[in-house]
Amino acid sequence: MLKELNQVIDYIEEHLTDELSLELISEYAGVSDYHFRKLFFYLSGLTLSEYVKNRKLSEANKDLLNGAKVTDVAFKYGYQSVDGFTRAFKKWSGFLPSDVIKKGVSKSFPKLSFVISVKGGISMEFRIEDKPAFNLVGVSKRVPMQFKGVNNEIVKLAESITDEQKAEMHSLQNIEPYEIVNASYDADAKFLKEEGYLTHLIGVLTTENQVSDRLEKVPVPACTWAVFPNEGPFPSMLQETMAGIYSEWLPTSDYEVIDAPTFSFTKMGKDKKDYAYSEVWIPVRRR
Repeated sequence: MLKELNQVIDYIEEHLTDELSLELISEYAGVSDYHFRKLFFYLSGLTLSEYVKNRKLSEANKDLLNGAKVTDVAFKYGYQSVDGFTRAFKKWSGFLPSDVIKKGVSKSFPKLSFVISVKGGISMEFRIEDKPAFNLVGVSKRVPMQFKGVNNEIVKLAESITDEQKAEMHSLQNIEPYEIVNASYDADAKFLKEEGYLTHLIGVLTTENQVSDRLEKVPVPACTWAVFPNEGPFPSMLQETMAGIYSEWLPTSDYEVIDAPTFSFTKMGKDKKDYAYSEVWIPVRRR
């Protein structure tokens, strides 16, 4: 996958002055748009659209330094008006395009190159499981993006679960893992920037279809799952495992992520405070 990622970077460079379709970029990589965008973000720290914008403006800065007119540069890089280009350039650089011409000020954003560094020779433990279709059943709410620390809105959701809801979930649970899971799905378009919201569900897995209106039911199709067990300080170890899946495992594996709920469960340790065993379940398919 690293080879494909770097080929995409080269493709973007060759088409910076064209109207780049983000969907076509993902297609060029030979994987799904959903998988490519998530992988790109976890490896680069940028969304694909941010990267393309930054590269266009960086090259625009070079052109201005070389004496090109603001109007010509604006239209060269796909802006519909000089005002639109000026606003975008100032937001990105902190100064006006005219400042580049008059004062020679400059900002650059270099082309990316993807290289995976394996830290300390530590391998990531995982297993692959095929699972038939099931339902996620539980309580849910829209919660804000948060990749680190405790998400207080999820804590509030957990505290809101009634005894009746707990009893019904327990009665419906009939498929592994036989645990209370935390599932995430339906993320906003801004989810890769840790902005916006996604739906978080606390519940169980079941093959039953009859569910009361006390609980929400989310159908999950039959698919393959990559399962990542982890053990350590909670929630940091769980979050580090999630980041490692996208930054280290997926780029070098034969799998890509599909657009279905991701879920995890956690068993808190009895002897150590804030220490837990967790598993992260990621829906995947072979590339």
